[in-house]
Amino acid sequence: MMLQRLALCSSLRSRSLQANVCPRFARAVSQTKFPVTHSPGKSAAHRSELRQAKRIVVKLGSAVVTRGDECGLALGRLASIVEQVAVLQNQGREMMIVTSGAVAFGRQRLRHEILLSQSVRQALHSGQNQLKEMSLPVLEARACAAAGQSGLMALYEAMFTQYSTCTAQILVTNLDFHDEQKRRNLNSTLHELLRMNIVPIINTNDAVVPPPVPNSDLQGVNVIHIKDNDSLAARLAVEMKADLLIALSDVEGLYDSPPGTDDAKLIDIFYPGDQQSIRYGSKSKVGIGGMEAKVKSALWALQGGTSVVIANGTDPKVTGHVITDIVEGKKVGTFFSEVKPAGPTVEQQTEMARQAGRTLATLHPDERGEIICRLADLLTEKKDEILSANKRDMETAASSGRLSQPLLARLSLSTSKLNSLAIGLRQIAVSSRDSVGQVLRRTRVANNLELEQITVPIGVLLVIFESRPDCLPQVSALAIASGNALLLKGGKEAANTNRILHQLTQEALSIHGVKDAIQLVSTREEVEDLCRLDKMIDLIIPRGSSQLVRDIQRAAKGIPVLGHSEGICHVYIDSEACIEKAIDIIKDSKCDYPAACNAMETLLLHRDLLRTPLFDQIIDMLRVEQVKIHAGPRFASYLTFSPSEVKSLRTEYGDLECCIEVVDSMQDAVDHIHKYGSSHTDVIVTDNENTAEQFMQQVDSACVFWNASSRFADGYRFGLGAEVGISTARIHARGPVGLEGLLTTKWILRGEGHTVAEFSEAGSMKYLHENIPSVREPSNTGTVM
Repeated sequence: MMLQRLALCSSLRSRSLQANVCPRFARAVSQTKFPVTHSPGKSAAHRSELRQAKRIVVKLGSAVVTRGDECGLALGRLASIVEQVAVLQNQGREMMIVTSGAVAFGRQRLRHEILLSQSVRQALHSGQNQLKEMSLPVLEARACAAAGQSGLMALYEAMFTQYSTCTAQILVTNLDFHDEQKRRNLNSTLHELLRMNIVPIINTNDAVVPPPVPNSDLQGVNVIHIKDNDSLAARLAVEMKADLLIALSDVEGLYDSPPGTDDAKLIDIFYPGDQQSIRYGSKSKVGIGGMEAKVKSALWALQGGTSVVIANGTDPKVTGHVITDIVEGKKVGTFFSEVKPAGPTVEQQTEMARQAGRTLATLHPDERGEIICRLADLLTEKKDEILSANKRDMETAASSGRLSQPLLARLSLSTSKLNSLAIGLRQIAVSSRDSVGQVLRRTRVANNLELEQITVPIGVLLVIFESRPDCLPQVSALAIASGNALLLKGGKEAANTNRILHQLTQEALSIHGVKDAIQLVSTREEVEDLCRLDKMIDLIIPRGSSQLVRDIQRAAKGIPVLGHSEGICHVYIDSEACIEKAIDIIKDSKCDYPAACNAMETLLLHRDLLRTPLFDQIIDMLRVEQVKIHAGPRFASYLTFSPSEVKSLRTEYGDLECCIEVVDSMQDAVDHIHKYGSSHTDVIVTDNENTAEQFMQQVDSACVFWNASSRFADGYRFGLGAEVGISTARIHARGPVGLEGLLTTKWILRGEGHTVAEFSEAGSMKYLHENIPSVREPSNTGTVM
């Protein structure tokens, strides 16, 4: 009965997962079968290569399979894991599972039977229903394994059946690997099962296995003692020439010291020879291997040519996708690699940037200004080297054909662009002199007790940008001026240009010994992996396509994102608009730089303008400029022969295309903008001042203009020198974000032995709260990140 109930529970759980989670995985299943691209017997050098893993061993530790009370199985976790394995199997991969859990399942089963038996005997003996207190005998592990193995396998079979996946049980002992004939038989059986698309489920035969031998450990590539499922999984992975071994445990991965201790850090990549720097903690209360056994087994498998990842299989936030995330190459758990990179890891780069950034923040404002001016000089002095690197990027991008013309234009640098960049940087240097440490408020709380609020850097910024290499010196200058550390992640299409610009930035930083404050991420980290560094990065600023921004906003885990996902900008032409102004503003807003986020995407026309000279001139101008017109629903209804009706009024074209829609009034235009806009930049063209004022007050966007092109929504044109981006958020900075948007504040209290107690006594609340005029000079107080 118990087994039936567990099987039913797993069936219901699996069906629930199919209903709720499977749509996400269904897309993965529909992908084409993939080839094996790396040589068998050679481990992956980087996580991204795990996507090509064909044969995968998933090892489930006791803590993963077993419930927290150590009696019975964690059915929810197990069902999630089964689903992921089935999805990967259906993709064409060859999946094998090494599982624990027989002892826990058997212990639950035997306890139930013993309690039931004791209850019946005591009831018969007493003749009453007054049962004496019952005590359970100590259950021997081998007996529990014997009683639980069949139930464990039946549970797996019931779960995998929900995904039309067949399983097979294999029980092994040490002898099965060390006896040559048995080893060949085992190898042959496993290969035949994989050939038939069956998932082998392997476990040690705990009913007959001898107790673990103390100090009997891994003895090199050819000898390994099967004393737990960690060593079994490693031995099996090497024997079957598996591409990947995923070892799921109850911790996120391998730490440099026991998890939970002060300063314990998760190790992203572990290399052979690093084990001397690790301090291991205690073993899991339900397992017999422990992290040390996992590491030794992982290194043994790595030496045999199998890639290894140790990750958490118990966290409910990640259990449902931990295996598929690992196979997709995401930064999950600890990845074992034999190839140590020449440079620092991204975590090391971030820490280096933070330490140098703290020094940068304590420099005198004039010193930070000197760094920025030196960078401006280098942009012109080294222009030939910069343009040469940019030419290589342009040629590569053009030959690949992957970039559209607008993106190619963003990628291109010229002498005039570099000169403009240098001018903008010098403006930032001038404006930065009273930025960090500026006293915003000063209050005398009581006699000899003064409170100040001063500006300080945010900390470590991560700026992710596409195509535009000129973004690098702009953002670097703003970070330097505001005393922030900076991590830069540019697109591959501008790799050469970004490299030389970063070198020049670090050369400028070196004049005051803060070279490491700005780091360029040149390793193969995915954007989503960078967004996981929530304990190291304080703010993410995306610069690129709306899709990039949306991806970052979705991937960011606990890190604020400053930016806008779309730039759906409107220009509303009122019934009292001047013809010349309207034509010029529409042309500039749409045609000057259609790929920009501040370009017009929707043109709203007052109904009274239809079939007027102004309307005809607008249409003629757009045709001359080769702008493709899409008709909104109301505009289409007025025309006998209209352009193609727009699919959505919430579209960012980013090209010579726009939507035209008709509204009945200024208020209708405001309502349309609020419904379909993105709170970026919206414009009214009218000669009626009252109408314009109402429009500007009511439209809730970061930038609202009257009789001016939407293209003015730019930090450089606003006199900020440069911008890190345009924010449509309603907290912190909004609109073009320059130097002030990269600062936060902290409070400084100066007293003479004051305590709260002296102000808390009855009748002693003698707060003065006298506001003292703020000062513009930077405070001498140091800043802390």
